[in-house]
Amino acid sequence: MSKQESLETILKHGRANWPEAFDNFRPTILMIHRIHSHLDDDLEDIIVQHDLQKADFGILMTLRRSAEPYCLSPTDLYRSMLFSSGGLTKVLSRVEKAGLVERLENPQDGRSKLVKLTDTGRKLIEQVALTLHQQEQRQLDVLTAEEKQELEQLLNKVLRQWE
Repeated sequence: MSKQESLETILKHGRANWPEAFDNFRPTILMIHRIHSHLDDDLEDIIVQHDLQKADFGILMTLRRSAEPYCLSPTDLYRSMLFSSGGLTKVLSRVEKAGLVERLENPQDGRSKLVKLTDTGRKLIEQVALTLHQQEQRQLDVLTAEEKQELEQLLNKVLRQWE
């Protein structure tokens, strides 16, 4: 069970103590925030077992979903990440020291280096991603196949408003 108050409790207290804000309140966005918080907690629980931080995970995932040989410039890496990582240089140094990426000379630009996923990094991120995916799918098992498809369509419609 979560360490946070349930959404139901938050809404109950809001309606009781701030009715002008909560009486006609639609909790949709709050629900999305709460789901994000739970997903983030689940991610943290998994990656900490592998001595990774969220930014490390982001870099490894971004490199792995790029074309072989899983190599990007730091600029392309930053642009392609699912979430931003402040201090990219520091994070790259950490994952390089752990043997998960290597820095290579950039044949197109001698002033910069490329970031390449090592075999160790590839195996690790594939294992972590599989574990995370399985856990997320178990959480969605409360929905039917049709409900999952409908939820995906609706969330995609909302997400397109921002992207």
